[in-house]
Amino acid sequence: MNLKQLDLSRRTIALAAALIGTVSLAIGAHAALNMRTIDAAKAVTTDQITGSIGQTSRLALVIGNGHYPDASAPLTQSINDARALSSSLRKNGFDVDMVEDATKDDMVRAVNRLKSRIKHDTVVMLFFGGYGVQAGRESYMLPVDAVIWKERDVRRQGVSIEGVLEMMKEQGAKAKLVVVDASRRNPYERRFRSYSHGLAPISASDNALVLTSASPGKVVDDGKGEHSVLVGELLNNLNAQTSAESVFNKTRLAIARASEGDQVPAVSSSLLEDVQLGEAGG
Repeated sequence: MNLKQLDLSRRTIALAAALIGTVSLAIGAHAALNMRTIDAAKAVTTDQITGSIGQTSRLALVIGNGHYPDASAPLTQSINDARALSSSLRKNGFDVDMVEDATKDDMVRAVNRLKSRIKHDTVVMLFFGGYGVQAGRESYMLPVDAVIWKERDVRRQGVSIEGVLEMMKEQGAKAKLVVVDASRRNPYERRFRSYSHGLAPISASDNALVLTSASPGKVVDDGKGEHSVLVGELLNNLNAQTSAESVFNKTRLAIARASEGDQVPAVSSSLLEDVQLGEAGG
């Protein structure tokens, strides 16, 4: 091999080496870019998952029944209460389904809508304002189209509060809040009972908190204000943005003191942790 041929071979080898190096760099850069893309995708996915876990959904079903054909006068406070409470809960981050003057079908559909949306991280609130009757140790919310002449009609025509609580439990709700403003003298019980004795005790089992407008077996008269005594005081305390248990207990004590013991709301709790009612709560 002469010198010219040797020099050409060296240049060929150097060129090939440079080409191989360039390709290697390109492959390495492409691989690094792919890794960064994968890492970024993982980060986004992790953020999304973490966010979904950290966010607690807050649902409320608010029912205000005021126009009962069997009653001598409408319960205007129940409608006002449902509207005002819905507005307050929405400001505090609840997704509210409000139903006014609900028939039995309306109430069943509303409960089913609630059922379909409850998840394991959901804080759920039920409010009912209207007439309620106890039958067989259970308390029933009465729809406006209820036709009741005997106690067994209550079970067929009404919607069991305990039944709704059980549904919430079965769906795995994180916490269950219930407010029942239905301890009123009603036009039904006088047909099959010699006296009216309000609602049965509502058990707050399995991480639940229940507030009723009167003690079990007691009835209260509606005041003359825009809102019922219970909801008026509840709305005042909701603005404090504190725990649900504190709000319910403050409401109970304020009403008991203001009425000098004539009206003592009942609070039953089995909450395992604080449930904040403020917008930043969970």
